[in-house]
Amino acid sequence: MEMERAIENRGCCLVRKFRKSLRRHLLFILTLSAVIFGFTLGFLLRLAEPSADALLWLGMPGELFLRLLKMMIIPLLVCSVIHSSESPLVEGKTNVYEAVPQDIFADLLRNIIPDNMVEATFRQTQTKYSHEMVEQFQLVDNSTRKNISSNQNSTIQMVQKLVKSVGKTDGPNILGLIVACMFLGTAAGKMGKKAKPFLDFFAVSTEVVLQVLRWFLWMTPVGISSLIAASIAGTRDVTGTFSSLGLFVLTVTLGIVLHQALFLPLIFFLTTRRNPYTYFLSIGRAWLIGFAATSTAVAIPEMLNACENKNHIDKRVSRFVIPFCVTLNADGSALFITAAAMFIANISGHPLTFGEVAIIGLLTAIASLALPSVPSSSIVTLIMVLSSMNVPVHAVSLLFAVEWFLDRIRTTSNVLSHTHCAAITHHFNRQGPGKTEGPVMIEEEVELIVHSPDAYNS
Repeated sequence: MEMERAIENRGCCLVRKFRKSLRRHLLFILTLSAVIFGFTLGFLLRLAEPSADALLWLGMPGELFLRLLKMMIIPLLVCSVIHSSESPLVEGKTNVYEAVPQDIFADLLRNIIPDNMVEATFRQTQTKYSHEMVEQFQLVDNSTRKNISSNQNSTIQMVQKLVKSVGKTDGPNILGLIVACMFLGTAAGKMGKKAKPFLDFFAVSTEVVLQVLRWFLWMTPVGISSLIAASIAGTRDVTGTFSSLGLFVLTVTLGIVLHQALFLPLIFFLTTRRNPYTYFLSIGRAWLIGFAATSTAVAIPEMLNACENKNHIDKRVSRFVIPFCVTLNADGSALFITAAAMFIANISGHPLTFGEVAIIGLLTAIASLALPSVPSSSIVTLIMVLSSMNVPVHAVSLLFAVEWFLDRIRTTSNVLSHTHCAAITHHFNRQGPGKTEGPVMIEEEVELIVHSPDAYNS
């Protein structure tokens, strides 16, 4: 009798643990299932060759999901950076074919210091290019002077001249907002008690925005399946596409896999002495959102959730490091741009020397600092790098055939890199003079309030 009770109690205990684990990981399971469903649906619908209107409505849930998340990015970024900067962590569409590295770098510096904070929420500085016809005097020697009178020593020609100007382009200047908010937060921290109402306002505002985003995240499975299905269904010749660009796709994919599965985990282990693969599992949902949305900015809310709630990374660290990395750190994109530049140069009959490969790496490193976190922005940077190396850019159009796949996998590398930066920064910060509160609990399973549907009723 006692044995039967013990078995029954053990069975009830296992059921409770299973239910608890299921509720904790429910959203992740649904999201992973949505990825599989999206791929399956996309390949099946592709056989029917859906029209543009059909693809529009197939991708509409995903588009609405992205719009919901993007709507909250600026409020979350402004509030979290101002609040986290209270205690500083450290001391101290244009003609893209004519873009040059110095202009990209100059735009980066201009955007760091925005001249209008309100405008920075929806526009950023960008060098514009135009052509003007100007008069140019040309000297004429005696041998070429035929129909020109003897008293003329020069002739006037109309030539086309490239003119640069500092203009604006649509899109939030996230880097400028971060810097401006960092100044405000640091100044408020120096003022002590006087600034407490100011800081409390942004602290509460951050939590309010995060709560709204938690509601939105329950739409993740629907949005992800819609985005993936529409992307694949719109690709007419998947087999032909990958067979013609197979080696290039394989090279980039292998590089991304090595970056995520070997190099980043090795850096993480050597710096924190923690299990990197356990940490990777804890940010799996952010990884999937980045894969579906092809934008690291859209994955910011989930990256913050994973860092703060699952891994106990100090909020002052995560809410400063994550937005900052989104604007300046693009590991996967840099890998893609470098490989793509060498691939395009090779098929265009422009063999590269070792020095030119090194220059491509340097140009990519500079240009990636100003890479916007929007889908396919790496293609624009790639064109700039190729133009700087005098490599024909017409073959870039080939990459658009596989862009739907490569854009997704390189975005996941960026997401992984951002969250690793937050964990490593927290690790060193809590060991230094200005150490933060609480350990980095990476290996411990922590139940998230966002994972429980019933939590929203409380």
